[in-house]
Amino acid sequence: MRLALKTGSYSLMHLVVAIAVTYAITQDWRAALAVGLIEPAVQTVAYIFHDRLWSRLDQRALANAQR
Repeated sequence: MRLALKTGSYSLMHLVVAIAVTYAITQDWRAALAVGLIEPAVQTVAYIFHDRLWSRLDQRALANAQR
């Protein structure tokens, strides 16, 4: 549940940032919305895998420290 909330809040923040940055560069709301909706969706999925990888690395480090 915590991971889902964390991922959701990150996704919302990323959406706002992606739209704002794209608009600042292009001055085009259509381009900003297109990039803002697509890029964070892809980035959110990537973040889930990134977070899981780091969790596994933490677990391995803990297991190695207990040996």
